[in-house]
Amino acid sequence: MRVQLGRSFGWLWSAYAVSTYGTWIAFGAFPLIAVRVLHSPAFAVSLLEAAGLAVAAMVAFSLGPWVEHRAKRPVMIATDLVRFVAMASVPIAYVLGLLSYGQLLVVSVVSGTASIAFTAASGAYLKYLVRSDHLLVANGRFEGTSWVATAVGPPLGGALIGLLGPVITVMADALSYLLSALGVLRIRGGDVAAPRDQAIRLRGADLLGGWQFILRDPALRRLFLNSILVGGLIMATLPLLSVLLLGQYHFPAWQYGLAFGIPALGGFVGARLSARLVTRYGRHRVMTVSGRLRSLFPLGLAFVRPGIPGLLTVIIVEGLLITCMGIFNPIYATERLQRTPADHAARVLSTWSASSKLVQAALMVIWGVLATLTSPLAAITLSGVLLLATPLLLPKRAHLSALEPAAAAADARAA
Repeated sequence: MRVQLGRSFGWLWSAYAVSTYGTWIAFGAFPLIAVRVLHSPAFAVSLLEAAGLAVAAMVAFSLGPWVEHRAKRPVMIATDLVRFVAMASVPIAYVLGLLSYGQLLVVSVVSGTASIAFTAASGAYLKYLVRSDHLLVANGRFEGTSWVATAVGPPLGGALIGLLGPVITVMADALSYLLSALGVLRIRGGDVAAPRDQAIRLRGADLLGGWQFILRDPALRRLFLNSILVGGLIMATLPLLSVLLLGQYHFPAWQYGLAFGIPALGGFVGARLSARLVTRYGRHRVMTVSGRLRSLFPLGLAFVRPGIPGLLTVIIVEGLLITCMGIFNPIYATERLQRTPADHAARVLSTWSASSKLVQAALMVIWGVLATLTSPLAAITLSGVLLLATPLLLPKRAHLSALEPAAAAADARAA
Protein backbone atom coordinates (compact mmCIF):
# COMPACT_ATOMS: atom_id res chain seq x y z
CA MET A 1 0.00 0.00 0.00
CA ARG A 2 1.36 3.41 -0.99
CA VAL A 3 1.89 5.74 1.97
CA GLN A 4 0.04 9.05 1.62
CA LEU A 5 2.15 11.95 2.91
CA GLY A 6 -0.21 14.83 2.21
CA ARG A 7 -0.55 17.79 -0.14
CA SER A 8 1.99 19.95 1.69
CA PHE A 9 4.62 17.25 1.34
CA GLY A 10 3.74 17.06 -2.35
CA TRP A 11 4.58 20.73 -2.84
CA LEU A 12 7.81 20.41 -0.87
CA TRP A 13 8.73 17.36 -2.94
CA SER A 14 7.87 19.20 -6.18
CA ALA A 15 10.03 22.18 -5.20
CA TYR A 16 12.91 19.84 -4.44
CA ALA A 17 12.39 17.98 -7.70
CA VAL A 18 12.43 21.01 -9.98
CA SER A 19 15.57 22.51 -8.42
CA THR A 20 17.29 19.12 -8.47
CA TYR A 21 16.51 18.63 -12.15
CA GLY A 22 17.89 22.08 -12.85
CA THR A 23 21.07 21.33 -10.94
CA TRP A 24 21.69 18.09 -12.82
CA ILE A 25 20.92 19.60 -16.21
CA ALA A 26 23.74 22.01 -15.38
CA PHE A 27 25.94 19.18 -14.07
CA GLY A 28 29.53 19.83 -15.03
CA ALA A 29 28.71 23.24 -16.51
CA PHE A 30 31.15 25.14 -14.31
CA PRO A 31 34.05 22.74 -14.99
CA LEU A 32 33.18 22.85 -18.70
CA ILE A 33 33.13 26.65 -18.67
CA ALA A 34 36.42 26.69 -16.76
CA VAL A 35 38.07 24.18 -19.12
CA ARG A 36 36.66 25.16 -22.52
CA VAL A 37 35.72 28.85 -22.16
CA LEU A 38 38.30 30.12 -19.67
CA HIS A 39 40.97 27.46 -20.47
CA SER A 40 41.71 26.71 -16.81
CA PRO A 41 44.19 23.93 -15.82
CA ALA A 42 43.34 20.92 -13.60
CA PHE A 43 44.32 22.63 -10.34
CA ALA A 44 42.17 25.68 -11.15
CA VAL A 45 39.16 23.45 -11.86
CA SER A 46 39.62 21.67 -8.51
CA LEU A 47 40.11 25.04 -6.78
CA LEU A 48 36.87 26.33 -8.33
CA GLU A 49 34.93 23.50 -6.73
CA ALA A 50 36.88 23.58 -3.47
CA ALA A 51 36.86 27.32 -2.82
CA GLY A 52 33.10 27.55 -3.25
CA LEU A 53 32.55 24.65 -0.88
CA ALA A 54 35.01 25.90 1.75
CA VAL A 55 33.84 29.51 1.99
CA ALA A 56 30.17 28.50 1.82
CA ALA A 57 30.71 25.96 4.59
CA MET A 58 32.45 28.44 6.90
CA VAL A 59 29.66 30.98 6.43
CA ALA A 60 27.03 28.27 6.91
CA PHE A 61 28.13 27.38 10.46
CA SER A 62 26.47 30.59 11.65
CA LEU A 63 23.37 29.89 9.56
CA GLY A 64 22.31 26.80 11.55
CA PRO A 65 21.28 28.68 14.71
CA TRP A 66 19.83 31.47 12.56
CA VAL A 67 17.65 29.06 10.54
CA GLU A 68 16.72 27.13 13.69
CA HIS A 69 14.88 30.11 15.20
CA ARG A 70 13.04 31.18 12.08
CA ALA A 71 10.04 29.88 10.17
CA LYS A 72 11.39 27.47 7.58
CA ARG A 73 9.30 28.25 4.49
CA PRO A 74 10.40 31.91 4.22
CA VAL A 75 14.02 30.76 4.60
CA MET A 76 13.60 28.25 1.76
CA ILE A 77 11.99 30.85 -0.51
CA ALA A 78 14.68 33.44 0.22
CA THR A 79 17.56 31.03 -0.40
CA ASP A 80 15.98 29.87 -3.67
CA LEU A 81 15.79 33.49 -4.83
CA VAL A 82 19.41 34.10 -3.85
CA ARG A 83 20.49 31.06 -5.87
CA PHE A 84 18.41 32.24 -8.83
CA VAL A 85 20.09 35.66 -8.90
CA ALA A 86 23.59 34.22 -8.43
CA MET A 87 23.29 31.62 -11.19
CA ALA A 88 21.53 34.01 -13.60
CA SER A 89 24.49 36.40 -13.34
CA VAL A 90 26.71 33.89 -15.20
CA PRO A 91 24.91 33.89 -18.58
CA ILE A 92 24.37 37.66 -18.31
CA ALA A 93 28.11 38.23 -17.81
CA TYR A 94 28.90 35.79 -20.63
CA VAL A 95 26.65 37.63 -23.10
CA LEU A 96 28.26 40.94 -22.09
CA GLY A 97 31.76 39.47 -22.49
CA LEU A 98 32.53 40.00 -18.79
CA LEU A 99 32.59 36.42 -17.52
CA SER A 100 35.70 35.60 -15.48
CA TYR A 101 37.10 32.84 -13.30
CA GLY A 102 36.64 35.14 -10.29
CA GLN A 103 32.91 35.46 -10.96
CA LEU A 104 32.55 31.69 -11.12
CA LEU A 105 34.22 31.52 -7.69
CA VAL A 106 31.84 34.12 -6.22
CA VAL A 107 28.75 32.44 -7.68
CA SER A 108 29.95 29.08 -6.35
CA VAL A 109 30.30 30.56 -2.85
CA VAL A 110 26.93 32.34 -2.84
CA SER A 111 24.95 29.44 -4.29
CA GLY A 112 26.74 26.96 -2.03
CA THR A 113 25.94 28.98 1.10
CA ALA A 114 22.30 29.37 0.10
CA SER A 115 22.08 25.64 -0.64
CA ILE A 116 23.29 24.75 2.87
CA ALA A 117 20.70 27.06 4.42
CA PHE A 118 17.97 25.63 2.19
CA THR A 119 18.93 22.05 3.08
CA ALA A 120 18.86 22.82 6.80
CA ALA A 121 15.48 24.53 6.58
CA SER A 122 13.88 21.88 4.35
CA GLY A 123 15.17 19.02 6.50
CA ALA A 124 13.81 20.59 9.68
CA TYR A 125 10.51 21.29 7.94
CA LEU A 126 10.30 17.72 6.66
CA LYS A 127 10.63 16.44 10.25
CA TYR A 128 7.76 18.75 11.22
CA LEU A 129 5.65 17.83 8.20
CA VAL A 130 5.96 14.02 8.15
CA ARG A 131 5.36 11.47 10.91
CA SER A 132 8.47 9.76 12.24
CA ASP A 133 7.39 6.32 10.99
CA HIS A 134 6.92 7.74 7.47
CA LEU A 135 10.29 9.52 7.26
CA LEU A 136 12.02 6.60 5.54
CA VAL A 137 9.36 6.61 2.82
CA ALA A 138 9.62 10.40 2.45
CA ASN A 139 13.41 10.33 2.29
CA GLY A 140 13.21 7.47 -0.21
CA ARG A 141 11.06 9.64 -2.49
CA PHE A 142 13.52 12.51 -2.28
CA GLU A 143 16.40 10.13 -2.94
CA GLY A 144 14.62 8.50 -5.89
CA THR A 145 13.83 11.91 -7.38
CA SER A 146 17.46 12.92 -7.00
CA TRP A 147 18.70 9.90 -8.93
CA VAL A 148 16.10 10.19 -11.70
CA ALA A 149 17.19 13.82 -12.11
CA THR A 150 20.78 12.60 -12.16
CA ALA A 151 19.91 10.12 -14.90
CA VAL A 152 17.94 12.55 -17.07
CA GLY A 153 19.78 15.78 -16.34
CA PRO A 154 23.36 15.14 -17.52
CA PRO A 155 22.41 13.66 -20.93
CA LEU A 156 19.94 16.49 -21.52
CA GLY A 157 22.48 18.99 -20.25
CA GLY A 158 25.14 17.42 -22.46
CA ALA A 159 22.87 17.79 -25.48
CA LEU A 160 22.13 21.43 -24.60
CA ILE A 161 25.84 22.08 -24.11
CA GLY A 162 26.60 20.53 -27.49
CA LEU A 163 23.93 22.65 -29.21
CA LEU A 164 24.00 25.90 -27.26
CA GLY A 165 27.01 25.84 -24.94
CA PRO A 166 27.40 25.34 -21.19
CA VAL A 167 26.16 28.81 -20.22
CA ILE A 168 22.61 27.93 -21.33
CA THR A 169 22.45 25.07 -18.85
CA VAL A 170 23.45 27.47 -16.06
CA MET A 171 20.45 29.61 -16.98
CA ALA A 172 18.21 26.53 -16.81
CA ASP A 173 19.56 25.87 -13.32
CA ALA A 174 18.80 29.47 -12.31
CA LEU A 175 15.19 29.19 -13.50
CA SER A 176 14.74 25.94 -11.57
CA TYR A 177 15.40 27.80 -8.31
CA LEU A 178 12.75 30.35 -9.19
CA LEU A 179 10.25 27.55 -9.80
CA SER A 180 11.28 25.90 -6.54
CA ALA A 181 10.52 29.12 -4.64
CA LEU A 182 7.07 29.20 -6.23
CA GLY A 183 6.48 25.59 -5.15
CA VAL A 184 7.40 26.29 -1.53
CA LEU A 185 5.14 29.36 -1.64
CA ARG A 186 2.17 27.06 -2.44
CA ILE A 187 2.59 25.06 0.79
CA ARG A 188 -0.25 25.80 3.22
CA GLY A 189 -0.54 25.13 6.94
CA GLY A 190 1.78 25.57 9.89
CA ASP A 191 5.50 26.16 10.10
CA VAL A 192 8.16 25.44 12.68
CA ALA A 193 10.70 27.64 14.49
CA ALA A 194 12.51 26.98 17.75
CA PRO A 195 11.71 29.68 20.36
CA ARG A 196 14.50 32.05 21.33
CA ASP A 197 14.87 34.67 24.02
CA GLN A 198 15.22 37.96 22.13
CA ALA A 199 17.48 39.31 24.87
CA ILE A 200 20.07 36.57 24.25
CA ARG A 201 22.44 37.18 21.38
CA LEU A 202 24.11 34.50 19.28
CA ARG A 203 27.13 33.11 21.14
CA GLY A 204 30.16 31.19 19.94
CA ALA A 205 28.86 28.11 21.75
CA ASP A 206 25.71 28.22 19.60
CA LEU A 207 27.86 27.70 16.51
CA LEU A 208 29.28 24.50 18.04
CA GLY A 209 25.92 23.16 19.19
CA GLY A 210 25.44 21.01 16.10
CA TRP A 211 28.82 19.36 16.50
CA GLN A 212 28.25 18.80 20.21
CA PHE A 213 24.95 17.07 19.59
CA ILE A 214 26.35 14.91 16.77
CA LEU A 215 29.45 13.82 18.68
CA ARG A 216 27.47 12.99 21.82
CA ASP A 217 25.43 10.31 20.08
CA PRO A 218 27.56 7.25 19.08
CA ALA A 219 25.40 6.38 16.06
CA LEU A 220 25.32 9.96 14.75
CA ARG A 221 29.05 10.34 15.38
CA ARG A 222 29.89 7.28 13.31
CA LEU A 223 27.43 8.19 10.55
CA PHE A 224 28.84 11.71 10.49
CA LEU A 225 32.47 10.61 10.18
CA ASN A 226 31.65 7.92 7.65
CA SER A 227 29.48 10.15 5.47
CA ILE A 228 31.84 13.13 5.33
CA LEU A 229 34.85 10.96 4.51
CA VAL A 230 33.08 8.89 1.87
CA GLY A 231 31.51 11.99 0.35
CA GLY A 232 34.78 13.88 0.48
CA LEU A 233 36.82 11.16 -1.19
CA ILE A 234 34.22 10.66 -3.91
CA MET A 235 33.71 14.37 -4.56
CA ALA A 236 37.48 14.98 -4.66
CA THR A 237 37.63 12.90 -7.83
CA LEU A 238 34.80 14.61 -9.75
CA PRO A 239 36.80 17.61 -11.04
CA LEU A 240 39.61 15.22 -11.92
CA LEU A 241 37.22 12.97 -13.82
CA SER A 242 36.11 16.07 -15.76
CA VAL A 243 39.72 16.83 -16.66
CA LEU A 244 40.46 13.18 -17.44
CA LEU A 245 37.42 12.49 -19.60
CA LEU A 246 37.01 15.90 -21.27
CA GLY A 247 40.60 17.11 -21.40
CA GLN A 248 42.86 14.05 -21.74
CA TYR A 249 40.53 11.44 -23.26
CA HIS A 250 38.51 14.01 -25.29
CA PHE A 251 35.08 12.54 -24.57
CA PRO A 252 32.38 14.60 -26.32
CA ALA A 253 29.93 16.38 -24.00
CA TRP A 254 27.10 13.92 -24.71
CA GLN A 255 29.26 10.93 -23.75
CA TYR A 256 30.34 12.75 -20.59
CA GLY A 257 26.67 13.26 -19.75
CA LEU A 258 25.84 9.60 -20.43
CA ALA A 259 28.72 8.45 -18.23
CA PHE A 260 27.01 10.00 -15.20
CA GLY A 261 23.38 9.92 -16.34
CA ILE A 262 22.80 6.24 -17.05
CA PRO A 263 24.26 4.99 -13.72
CA ALA A 264 21.85 7.23 -11.82
CA LEU A 265 19.01 4.88 -12.76
CA GLY A 266 20.58 2.49 -10.27
CA GLY A 267 20.16 5.14 -7.59
CA PHE A 268 16.44 5.36 -8.37
CA VAL A 269 16.11 1.58 -8.10
CA GLY A 270 18.08 1.57 -4.85
CA ALA A 271 15.93 4.33 -3.35
CA ARG A 272 12.73 2.44 -4.24
CA LEU A 273 14.09 -0.73 -2.67
CA SER A 274 15.50 0.87 0.48
CA ALA A 275 12.37 0.79 2.67
CA ARG A 276 11.44 -2.72 1.49
CA LEU A 277 14.90 -4.06 2.24
CA VAL A 278 14.81 -2.52 5.73
CA THR A 279 11.42 -4.12 6.39
CA ARG A 280 12.73 -7.52 5.34
CA TYR A 281 16.32 -7.55 6.62
CA GLY A 282 16.52 -4.77 9.23
CA ARG A 283 18.07 -1.33 9.00
CA HIS A 284 21.47 -2.27 10.45
CA ARG A 285 22.11 -5.10 8.00
CA VAL A 286 20.97 -3.10 4.98
CA MET A 287 22.92 -0.01 6.07
CA THR A 288 26.07 -2.03 6.70
CA VAL A 289 26.02 -4.02 3.45
CA SER A 290 25.16 -1.05 1.22
CA GLY A 291 27.62 1.16 3.13
CA ARG A 292 30.45 -1.30 2.58
CA LEU A 293 29.70 -1.82 -1.10
CA ARG A 294 29.55 1.92 -1.86
CA SER A 295 33.13 2.15 -0.55
CA LEU A 296 34.33 -0.76 -2.71
CA PHE A 297 33.21 0.10 -6.24
CA PRO A 298 34.96 3.51 -6.78
CA LEU A 299 38.29 1.69 -7.05
CA GLY A 300 37.07 0.49 -10.45
CA LEU A 301 37.65 3.99 -11.84
CA ALA A 302 41.37 3.18 -11.77
CA PHE A 303 40.74 1.16 -14.95
CA VAL A 304 39.16 3.97 -17.01
CA ARG A 305 40.72 4.28 -20.46
CA PRO A 306 39.95 6.35 -23.61
CA GLY A 307 37.16 5.42 -25.99
CA ILE A 308 34.10 3.23 -25.60
CA PRO A 309 35.76 0.79 -23.13
CA GLY A 310 36.49 3.71 -20.82
CA LEU A 311 32.93 5.01 -21.16
CA LEU A 312 31.52 1.58 -20.29
CA THR A 313 33.87 1.30 -17.31
CA VAL A 314 32.64 4.61 -15.89
CA ILE A 315 29.00 3.63 -16.46
CA ILE A 316 29.37 0.23 -14.76
CA VAL A 317 31.41 1.48 -11.80
CA GLU A 318 29.22 4.52 -11.20
CA GLY A 319 26.08 2.41 -11.65
CA LEU A 320 27.10 -0.05 -8.92
CA LEU A 321 28.23 2.77 -6.63
CA ILE A 322 25.07 4.82 -7.08
CA THR A 323 22.75 1.84 -6.58
CA CYS A 324 24.33 1.26 -3.17
CA MET A 325 24.09 4.97 -2.38
CA GLY A 326 20.41 4.93 -3.34
CA ILE A 327 19.80 2.21 -0.76
CA PHE A 328 22.06 3.68 1.94
CA ASN A 329 21.19 7.38 1.81
CA PRO A 330 17.47 7.26 2.80
CA ILE A 331 18.31 5.01 5.75
CA TYR A 332 21.06 7.25 7.02
CA ALA A 333 19.03 10.44 6.44
CA THR A 334 16.09 8.95 8.35
CA GLU A 335 18.30 7.77 11.19
CA ARG A 336 19.78 11.26 11.45
CA LEU A 337 16.38 12.97 11.60
CA GLN A 338 14.90 10.47 14.04
CA ARG A 339 17.81 10.89 16.44
CA THR A 340 17.64 14.68 16.35
CA PRO A 341 14.97 16.65 18.26
CA ALA A 342 12.93 19.07 16.18
CA ASP A 343 14.39 22.15 17.89
CA HIS A 344 17.93 21.05 16.96
CA ALA A 345 17.27 19.74 13.44
CA ALA A 346 18.25 22.87 11.47
CA ARG A 347 21.46 23.31 13.45
CA VAL A 348 22.49 19.66 13.15
CA LEU A 349 21.71 19.55 9.42
CA SER A 350 23.57 22.78 8.66
CA THR A 351 26.57 21.64 10.72
CA TRP A 352 26.53 18.28 8.94
CA SER A 353 26.28 19.85 5.51
CA ALA A 354 28.88 22.55 6.21
CA SER A 355 31.34 20.02 7.68
CA SER A 356 30.88 17.77 4.67
CA LYS A 357 31.57 20.63 2.29
CA LEU A 358 34.67 21.71 4.23
CA VAL A 359 36.08 18.19 4.02
CA GLN A 360 35.17 17.99 0.34
CA ALA A 361 36.86 21.33 -0.29
CA ALA A 362 40.04 20.31 1.51
CA LEU A 363 40.22 16.98 -0.29
CA MET A 364 39.54 18.60 -3.66
CA VAL A 365 42.51 20.92 -3.17
CA ILE A 366 44.72 18.05 -2.00
CA TRP A 367 43.64 15.84 -4.88
CA GLY A 368 44.14 18.70 -7.32
CA VAL A 369 47.74 18.97 -6.11
CA LEU A 370 48.15 15.19 -6.32
CA ALA A 371 46.82 15.19 -9.87
CA THR A 372 49.25 17.97 -10.79
CA LEU A 373 52.21 16.11 -9.28
CA THR A 374 51.21 12.71 -10.70
CA SER A 375 48.15 12.44 -12.97
CA PRO A 376 44.36 12.67 -12.61
CA LEU A 377 44.05 8.88 -12.97
CA ALA A 378 46.62 8.23 -10.22
CA ALA A 379 44.85 10.61 -7.85
CA ILE A 380 41.48 8.97 -8.61
CA THR A 381 43.01 5.54 -7.88
CA LEU A 382 44.34 6.71 -4.50
CA SER A 383 40.87 7.90 -3.53
CA GLY A 384 39.46 4.46 -4.34
CA VAL A 385 42.09 2.76 -2.17
CA LEU A 386 41.40 5.02 0.83
CA LEU A 387 37.64 4.48 0.52
CA LEU A 388 38.16 0.80 1.33
CA ALA A 389 38.84 1.72 4.98
CA THR A 390 35.74 3.90 5.55
CA PRO A 391 33.29 1.07 6.44
CA LEU A 392 35.14 0.77 9.76
CA LEU A 393 33.29 3.94 10.81
CA LEU A 394 29.78 2.61 10.15
CA PRO A 395 27.57 2.31 13.28
CA LYS A 396 27.45 -1.02 15.07
CA ARG A 397 24.16 -2.77 15.77
CA ALA A 398 24.24 -1.67 19.43
CA HIS A 399 24.50 1.98 18.38
CA LEU A 400 21.23 1.74 16.42
CA SER A 401 19.31 -0.18 19.08
CA ALA A 402 17.49 2.89 20.42
CA LEU A 403 16.93 6.50 19.56
CA GLU A 404 18.96 9.16 21.31
CA PRO A 405 16.98 9.74 24.57
CA ALA A 406 17.11 13.54 24.21
CA ALA A 407 15.64 13.35 20.72
CA ALA A 408 12.91 10.92 21.71
CA ALA A 409 11.94 12.97 24.76
CA ALA A 410 11.91 16.24 22.86
CA ASP A 411 9.78 14.82 20.05
CA ALA A 412 7.39 13.28 22.56
CA ARG A 413 6.94 16.70 24.21
CA ALA A 414 6.40 18.32 20.81
CA ALA A 415 3.74 15.74 19.94
